[in-house]
Amino acid sequence: MRHPAFFLCSILILLVGVAYTASAGIEEDVIAFAVVSELPKDRTRVPAKVAIEGSVTDMKLLASDHILSNLAWKQLEICHALKLEGQKSSEGFRIHSLRAIDGAMLPMVLQGYAGDCLLKKALEMAPFVD
Repeated sequence: MRHPAFFLCSILILLVGVAYTASAGIEEDVIAFAVVSELPKDRTRVPAKVAIEGSVTDMKLLASDHILSNLAWKQLEICHALKLEGQKSSEGFRIHSLRAIDGAMLPMVLQGYAGDCLLKKALEMAPFVD
């Protein structure tokens, strides 16, 4: 009687271990905020300042086909603020969904950069008038 119970418990523990390691290999989506740092030349790889969990890094935003058809992505310009969901990889940040947001909705670590970027953009576009 003890042997079948021990055998069933062993199989159960083995199945739980396999299920856990299989789910550990799948990365969950991370919420990130970004400000486009340069004029995008290639729409599939856009340079940006990206804030993930309070730390800011220069990364490439990597867009898939369904992101390329997104209206917010089609109208992307320098200094645009974005809220992203996706995965961080060695190449950059792979975007699964995005939303254009107001600069005031950015985390504090990015608001200074977004403000400086907008000032620089305004000064470059507007001619100096005496």
